Amino acid sequence: MKKLRQILKKQSGRDATGAVSVRHQGGRHKRFYRPIDFKRDKFDIEGVVEAIEYDPNRSSDIALIFYKDGEKRYILSPLDLKVGDKVMSGQNVEIKTGNAMPLIKIPVGTPIHNLELTPGSGGQIARSAGNQAFIVTREDDHVHVKMPSSEVRKILSKNYATIGQLGKIDWKDRVLGKAGASRRRGIRPTVRGVAMNPSSHPHGGGEGRSGVGMKHPKTFAGRPAVGNTRSKKKYSNKHIIRKRNVK
Repeated sequence: MKKLRQILKKQSGRDATGAVSVRHQGGRHKRFYRPIDFKRDKFDIEGVVEAIEYDPNRSSDIALIFYKDGEKRYILSPLDLKVGDKVMSGQNVEIKTGNAMPLIKIPVGTPIHNLELTPGSGGQIARSAGNQAFIVTREDDHVHVKMPSSEVRKILSKNYATIGQLGKIDWKDRVLGKAGASRRRGIRPTVRGVAMNPSSHPHGGGEGRSGVGMKHPKTFAGRPAVGNTRSKKKYSNKHIIRKRNVK
């Protein structure tokens, strides 16, 4: 659909002043951007899956939906969604792959994706290929959701989510095969800090092959690089029931 795509401008990891703000990004192949309907806010209007397409900007495939009112939108394509299937979003829709509804309406244990963190903001959780989350239990006006990382978090029950696991599960098993495959994706080489000069990285310097030479590894900017770097006063800590690193 030419009307649903536009050229995606390359930033190459640089900010408005031209300085590198994100390392290891560079020239890449031309891409088109396809806006995805993460909000799923066409309520109670049935849509038909017209095509399942590749999207260069994300790991999962996308589905082109033709709605009865004539509008066309892209959504993330869940597993087993096929051309000709019907999807809908709303309060009282069927529990079926591709349908979107509030968490309060979804049975416990149902796989979901494209999950909102705040009402009306659009899906932010479980959006990459093969991902899925699960509702563990309900508590007042919240539900406990098990994230793809195994973290259990409280989320408002009126937030929307889409039924089903995202497709393209074998995406993580792909083999790029050569360096050029990364360069075409805009990924430039990553040099180890221990291979640099002391002026270029905190890990640099030393005679021969030496370690980082410090108590805790650091990033090139001197910030902590490993361990628990999450802020102890982060506003969303109160919503976490079980951390992801707890066995």
